Amino acid sequence: MRSFDFKQVDVFSQRALKGNPLAVVFGADALSDQCMAAFASWTNLSETTFILEPQDPRADYRVRIFTTLSELPFAGHPTLGTCHAWLEAGGVPKGNDIIQECGVGLVRIRREGAELAFLAPPLLRSGPVEAEVMARVQRGLGLSGDAIVHAQWVDNGAGWLAVMLKDRQQVLTLQPDHSQMQGLAVGVIAPWNPERDGDEAQFEVRAFISGDGMPEDPATGSLNAGIAQWLLGEGMAPDAYTVSQGLSMGRAGRIRISRLGDEIWVGGSVVTCIAGQLTL
Repeated sequence: MRSFDFKQVDVFSQRALKGNPLAVVFGADALSDQCMAAFASWTNLSETTFILEPQDPRADYRVRIFTTLSELPFAGHPTLGTCHAWLEAGGVPKGNDIIQECGVGLVRIRREGAELAFLAPPLLRSGPVEAEVMARVQRGLGLSGDAIVHAQWVDNGAGWLAVMLKDRQQVLTLQPDHSQMQGLAVGVIAPWNPERDGDEAQFEVRAFISGDGMPEDPATGSLNAGIAQWLLGEGMAPDAYTVSQGLSMGRAGRIRISRLGDEIWVGGSVVTCIAGQLTL
C-alpha cells in the first residue's frame, strides 16, 4: 500500500458545500486503471480525478477523470477543481495559461482574479436531436410536446444533449423518471426573468445523467460549455452571462460564460474542503 496526497474541493462556488465536490489524487502514476476506478466508485462523487506526469511536453500535468462507473475524456468541474488543487499544492505552469492534458487532448485554463476558467473544447457532436431520443427525453422529464422550445446535441466528450424550456420554474420543479432516459446525459436550461428572478444569473440549468451513481450533477462545466457554444452560435445568449445550477439539490452553483473573439471560456470559483493523505 502507498500514500498519496489528496484533496477534496468544491467547484463553482465561493462557499464550501454549495458547489460540486471533486476528489483529487496526486502523483497517481503508479495506480492501475482498476484501482482508480475502484476508488472513484468508493468516493461516490460525480467525479474523481488523478493527477499524473504529462505525456505531451506542452502540458503542465495530465489528469484522468472517473465517474462512479466509467472514465471520461473530459469534464468541466474536474478540470477547474484539479487545476485549483494543483496550483494550491505548488504547481507552477510553464506559461501564462495552465495546460491540462486529458482524454480530449490539451485544455487551456487561465486565472481570472480569484476564479479559474477553461477554454471550451470543440463539440464532438452537435445538431438536432433525433425524434426517438426526444421522445425518451420528454417521457423522462414528464413534459408535453410543446414544453421544449429548443433542443440540440452539445457533446464535448461527456455525451450531453440539451433542451430549453420557456420558464425557470419549469426547470426547478422537474422530477425526472430516470428509467426513461437510461444511457442519456440530458441538460435542461431556461432563461431567468429579471423582474421575477433578479439579475444574479441569466439562465437556470439542471444536469441529469440517468443510470450513473449520481443521477443529477449540481454544477456542470462540460454541459455549460456545450450549451454556451450552442446558445452563442445561435444568438440566444449575450457574450457574457452567468448560469445558476444546483438549487434543487440545495446548492448554489454559479458558472460564468464569456466569449472573447472565437473563444468561449467557462469559469467559476473553487474552494478546498479537505486536504490530507490517502492510502491505497
